[in-house]
Amino acid sequence: MSKERANLGFADEIESFNPDDWSPSQKKVARPKPEPEVTRKIASANGFQSREVAAPRFEAKPQQRRRRTGRNAQFNIKARPETIEAFCAVADEQGWGLGETLEHAVELLRTSYPPKDD
Repeated sequence: MSKERANLGFADEIESFNPDDWSPSQKKVARPKPEPEVTRKIASANGFQSREVAAPRFEAKPQQRRRRTGRNAQFNIKARPETIEAFCAVADEQGWGLGETLEHAVELLRTSYPPKDD
């Protein structure tokens, strides 16, 4: 035997409930999208913060030096930032790629410091 349910006072509404009254309307009303600046002002006034990444505070990236040269071996070294800047400055001044600049530097080192005969 089950207990009788408590009367919550809306049994009449349940009996007369029509799900079609709650379904979305077939007619969709297109609302114009607000301007981004208006949206930002409203969000700021209501305490919302943007999650967009702020512009970097450092200098822009240097230009890319990609060219098809036939060089396909990678050579990674650690150097001081000022040495790297000087190396890139020489490459930029001469209009060379970094690999080409390294080749010229090695050639100059070979002529300045010839191999020692043992």
